[in-house]
Amino acid sequence: MTYGMNLLLWGTEINEDLFPILEQIKAMGFDGVEVPIFDTNPENWYAWRKKLDELNLKRIAVTICGADFNQISPDESMRKATLERNKRAVDCAMVLGADLLTGPYHSALCHFTGKPATQQEWQWAVENLQELAQYADDLGITLGLEYLNRFESYLVSCSDELLKLVEDINHPACKIMFDTFHANIEEKSLGDAIRKLSKHLVHVQVSENDRSTVGKGNVNWEDVFKALKDINYDGWLSIEAFSEKLAVANIWRKMFDSEEQLMKESLLFLKTHV
Repeated sequence: MTYGMNLLLWGTEINEDLFPILEQIKAMGFDGVEVPIFDTNPENWYAWRKKLDELNLKRIAVTICGADFNQISPDESMRKATLERNKRAVDCAMVLGADLLTGPYHSALCHFTGKPATQQEWQWAVENLQELAQYADDLGITLGLEYLNRFESYLVSCSDELLKLVEDINHPACKIMFDTFHANIEEKSLGDAIRKLSKHLVHVQVSENDRSTVGKGNVNWEDVFKALKDINYDGWLSIEAFSEKLAVANIWRKMFDSEEQLMKESLLFLKTHV
């Protein structure tokens, strides 16, 4: 198993000021990091690749799209701009040295129409992601699409919907990642959801129900870990925890003593139980 840490714990300012954090993550015993790609200028990621290589840290790229970049917008110019933006994110992943770009970039985060997704919106997502998957494949990158909960997304908000989307896209470079936070809200059984997605599953984010220290909340970890064993999963388990530093997550109270404490206790929990 590869144990990773998502850098969003320190907020959305993803720059070289975080290099000392990378050193701390390595020293603590993590194998790799999830690097959020908000800056889609590939030139700005060469220094990151160099630092990660120096530390011998594996890396996965993750990106999101807000309301200003929406692949299922009725505005054709926005759909085209979003596809180009996501292609640049793929370019950044390649520069970073990642072979996987994860996230919910199939649609815009927290942007709603007040209605269920239409067949036309679905088709726009399929067409754009087919093109993005081919672009990524040409660069040796795999897409790992993520579903969010109903309060953050309406295109796909459960395992059944994401499975259908990926199978409609039907491209070998378009796969699925699984986030326990969203699944804890939307699924009847986290384990059954994992088993259902297993043939497309390439990445797992472990996140507690309150986005705090893994193992300290009410996620059914026994169910999760049994399912991962059942499907012989041996990829990444990446901790995604948030704090008040990430305003978009609507976290307004302190839930742990320090980032170091959260990482240490979460990693120990995973290594003890997986």
